[in-house]
Amino acid sequence: MHTLLGFISEPLSYPFMQRAMLTAIVTGVVCAVLSCYLVLKGWSLMGDAISHAVLPGIVLAFLLGIPLAIGAFFSGIFCAVATGYLKDNSRVKEDTVMGIVFSGMFALGIVLFSQIDTDQHLSHILFGNILGITLTEFKQTLWIACFTFLLVLLKRKDFMVYCFDPNYAKVIGLPVKLLHYGLLCLLALTIVASLQAVGVILVIAMLIAPGIIAFMLCHSFDKMLMIAILVSVTSCVLGTLISFYIDGATGPCIIIVQALFFVIALIIS
Repeated sequence: MHTLLGFISEPLSYPFMQRAMLTAIVTGVVCAVLSCYLVLKGWSLMGDAISHAVLPGIVLAFLLGIPLAIGAFFSGIFCAVATGYLKDNSRVKEDTVMGIVFSGMFALGIVLFSQIDTDQHLSHILFGNILGITLTEFKQTLWIACFTFLLVLLKRKDFMVYCFDPNYAKVIGLPVKLLHYGLLCLLALTIVASLQAVGVILVIAMLIAPGIIAFMLCHSFDKMLMIAILVSVTSCVLGTLISFYIDGATGPCIIIVQALFFVIALIIS
């Protein structure tokens, strides 16, 4: 027992680890909730597309001197809207369009980043830098996560019906278009909130793994939400602690723990 308490308490004696742990938990909760809807909707690739597409927005926001979160959000939304427009106005399938759009925007972000003079490491944007998070950045993450979490909970049933069967949602009078773009906006906000924790490359795992693990272990959506949150928070806590002891990158450690949980869930189911 003392060894376990020491394993947990020693890292948390450092202020930077306290901030990192709180950020990981907050990010884990909001990603888990949205993860359930993405799994139901089959939007895994959409999450991947938006997470990669935020990079040019981050660089442009830096050049304009505005908060990076604003640039990331609008860049992600532009990717989603552009994908929808091209899908509706061409013969190309949605997954193909997403592949072209997000890879093109990600490449644009890399090129733009290489042209600016900054002390910011590209690896911190790509893979996160949760151990270096400041109090201001933590507050920003907390506000975005709380807003997204509350909005999803308020419209929980509407989003569930839309994700499960859009045609039925339209028949019973739900605003399908509003729910569609509302979910895209919430997805973009969640990605922005998660950037500091795991970066633009690995955030897709946090947006998919908790939901798919919960999906394999239960048959009720409410239980799915609870299991997803439990899995996500546990992964974030364990990953953060493990990264401290092995002196490894925190974001990848969190994702590895989630991958192990996925394998366990796969065996159980």
